[in-house]
Amino acid sequence: MTKPLPLLTLLVAVGFALSPFLSSGFNGFEAGQFPIPQDDPPVQPAGYAFSIWGLIYLWLIVGAAIGLVKHPASPDWQAMRPALILSLGSGIFWLAIAQVSVPWATALIFFMLATALAALLRAGNDERLWLREPIGLYAGWLTAASSVSVGLMLAGYGVTGATTAALLALALALTITVSIHLLRPNSAAYLGGVLWALIGVIVANSAPMNTPVLTLASLGAVLTAGLTLRALRS
Repeated sequence: MTKPLPLLTLLVAVGFALSPFLSSGFNGFEAGQFPIPQDDPPVQPAGYAFSIWGLIYLWLIVGAAIGLVKHPASPDWQAMRPALILSLGSGIFWLAIAQVSVPWATALIFFMLATALAALLRAGNDERLWLREPIGLYAGWLTAASSVSVGLMLAGYGVTGATTAALLALALALTITVSIHLLRPNSAAYLGGVLWALIGVIVANSAPMNTPVLTLASLGAVLTAGLTLRALRS
């Protein structure tokens, strides 16, 4: 009776990893998808930062496979599986939706984030490397990505200027990060995902220099790095 759930977790993890191959070369929102075109927005990390998805996909698949083979009925694993299935299952469709609708893609990525965070908070302490930390890295990057979507929406729809939107998005990401760290202080990978994104924002805003965004992203990176070291010691 416990086999279907771990098997479904593995299947959606594989489907999620394969979804980019069905998205017709999607490389992020196009500038023209917004009423106010977003060319080189300060809220967005440098392009290289998105390479983290390769590690996220692989780690989630390996973790799900180990869970299926070694821990199909473990309460530490079973508790997080429904939420992770919802997150990854909906994520299979995110790229296709992002190509046609920024608002709907933004709504969906927040659903993915909420369910990923639920999975992270429900995951037990069994096999940290394969259970908690793959979910943590995924949820950490989603924390940053969902906040970036908010920043793009604010600037792209003329609610604020691009710099103000970036500052608000960074503040949102850091608020979520600290809150989750207080609830789950032993996930270094969660913090690492956020830190990777913040470094990408620093790089993107270094030349030409956007001082307000660069300053807040740098302060956030220092804070997140400190929390990461604390999590590694826990």
